[in-house]
Amino acid sequence: MSDNRHENYELLNLLGYGLAKFNMDFVKEFGFKTKTAFYEYIVSLKIADTAGVVKNRQDLFDPFFDSGRKGWWQKGEAYIHRKVLIDSLFGDLSVSQYAGIVKIYIQTSFGKVEKPETVSPVMRSRFKQLQITGQEAEIYFMHNYKNIEPFSSGTLDDARLFGDGYDFQIQVAEKYYLAEVKGVRASSGSIRLTENEFEKASEYKNDYGIIVVSNLSDLPKMTAVFNPIENLALSKKVVSQSQTTYHSEFISW
Repeated sequence: MSDNRHENYELLNLLGYGLAKFNMDFVKEFGFKTKTAFYEYIVSLKIADTAGVVKNRQDLFDPFFDSGRKGWWQKGEAYIHRKVLIDSLFGDLSVSQYAGIVKIYIQTSFGKVEKPETVSPVMRSRFKQLQITGQEAEIYFMHNYKNIEPFSSGTLDDARLFGDGYDFQIQVAEKYYLAEVKGVRASSGSIRLTENEFEKASEYKNDYGIIVVSNLSDLPKMTAVFNPIENLALSKKVVSQSQTTYHSEFISW
């Protein structure tokens, strides 16, 4: 199944989040006095087909902020994973800084907004993380891993920085499980294991789980496959890659 999300999915989420969290202060950062004018501006850039698309995205985020606006409250926390992702990257920013991030996105994608004068390299790096499916899947797993048996009473440790063939360790009593998280935008799709992940899965067998977070573009679903070497049909593909490095002369430091 193909990815049926809106072509400007990340940007619309950024806009909805900004409107829900900062309200008119966010709109004013773009030089507009009314939301209607701001909506029309977004439509004119072809980010959304109608003003209603932008308003609906704010409605999605409204219930997660203490703003007095209910938005799509009846959907509960069905879409909170989108807020959690943006919070993790930009939740500590002021309205001016956050609007700057959105302007970077518009400038990069549409080239019609003047780039902010000062945007730190760290902010640019955070911005790039929005488009990484794995990042969104990992954050979703971190907030929902207890919904997976046998993790329900476990304690999670983040092991992503170690690069040792798994993303997380979950301790349940005296037992340890390893979890590798994979993200799929649609409700179906393939995943791949690195050589390192394959070896770790072969070593830990039933204590190693591939957690696939699918349907990220709408309502995510987690599927756990333990002992994936035995329970997934995997085909080996060898890809040769070249790496360029740069070396200094021999120096006495």
